[in-house]
Amino acid sequence: MAMVTTALATSGAFAQDVTLTIESWRNDDLVLWQEKIIPAFEAAHPGIKVKFSPTAPTEYNAALNSKLDAGSAGDIITCRPFDTSLALFEAGHLVDLADMEAMSNFSDVAKSAWQTDDSKASFCVPMASVIHGFIYNKDAFKELGVEVPTTEAEFFAVLDKFKEDGSYIPMAMGTNDQWEAATMGYNNIGPNYWKGESGRAALIAGAQKLTDAPWVQPYATLARWGEYLGDGYEAQTYPDSQNLFTLGRAAIYPAGSWEIAGFNAQADFEMGAFKPPVRNAGDTCYISDHTDIGIGMNAATPNPEAAKTFLAWVASPEFADIFGNSVPGFFPLSNAPVELEDPLAKEFVSWRGECESTIRSTYQILSRGTPNLETETWGASVAAIKGTETPEALGQKLQEGLASWYAPHQ
Repeated sequence: MAMVTTALATSGAFAQDVTLTIESWRNDDLVLWQEKIIPAFEAAHPGIKVKFSPTAPTEYNAALNSKLDAGSAGDIITCRPFDTSLALFEAGHLVDLADMEAMSNFSDVAKSAWQTDDSKASFCVPMASVIHGFIYNKDAFKELGVEVPTTEAEFFAVLDKFKEDGSYIPMAMGTNDQWEAATMGYNNIGPNYWKGESGRAALIAGAQKLTDAPWVQPYATLARWGEYLGDGYEAQTYPDSQNLFTLGRAAIYPAGSWEIAGFNAQADFEMGAFKPPVRNAGDTCYISDHTDIGIGMNAATPNPEAAKTFLAWVASPEFADIFGNSVPGFFPLSNAPVELEDPLAKEFVSWRGECESTIRSTYQILSRGTPNLETETWGASVAAIKGTETPEALGQKLQEGLASWYAPHQ
């Protein structure tokens, strides 16, 4: 209630319209902001206008930094997770929002992607996460009479059935672009090995090493994937894999939930999703529920009160409902329950109630040095799938790289 009162008091204080400009890399969301999000906010906050001004994703970081340095950036800054936004905060470009009442609408895990290492300052309001798993062709599963796998043994039995039948590529993923092998491979199945947040925290603390079994074993599992990815997977790009699946030529797609909207538009068959199979029946399941996008305030904005009003609204159930249902597969991070309409999105988000959530293992703290653990994990995941290096050798190489610059591992 206090949040609403503040918003009304603030918006009523403007003698003339204040216009807030939002910087973002999500240029695919432009119509959503123009047609749904901004009209909903403006209707509830007379006196504040909002303009969504995106930049191409690959150019966003550099363009935003240039604008911030020149003093020409917008009032509201859309935040990538962890170090990219932390650097903006440390440079004085983002405001500490920890004292905003609306921040109490989010869990500690949701806020962690946009906090200082000691968690004392929070510089972006969490917006959404993406969840990893596998999307599958329901028609293909029915044709072959196979069930959705829940254990790794069942998973490989399903892949074997599709390989033996030959009507479908068992699984659509290539290694040409490298990041997919790590993002939809290693960090998709890995949390079931290192037990999610407990393993990730132990790695950051130096209590576990990348040569330990929970970090090496996922590479051994990935090494089994190669025979199911179809001929020429080594040269297959990310868009190639998307097309193979949506054209109905592959049975399973190792996925992030961000694929849902595009796949809905392109596939003419019914799709389902299953979570990363556990190693043994009855094991606790872990999912990568990765904090993906937040939103903060430019420290140099001439409209701080209006900007805070907008950010408080982004933390509200109304925004969560609009965003969660307009961008299926990007799941609101607020504690308010959101009734999702898309069946595939509902399947992904239901795993939050069944499994422990974690985030990608390399994103917090561990990729600040050289060699960068995130990009090194890309190459290692590709090497595992191709079988060019042993899982043990990959773990040793990654551990040596991390230990070369990161004190807790020295």
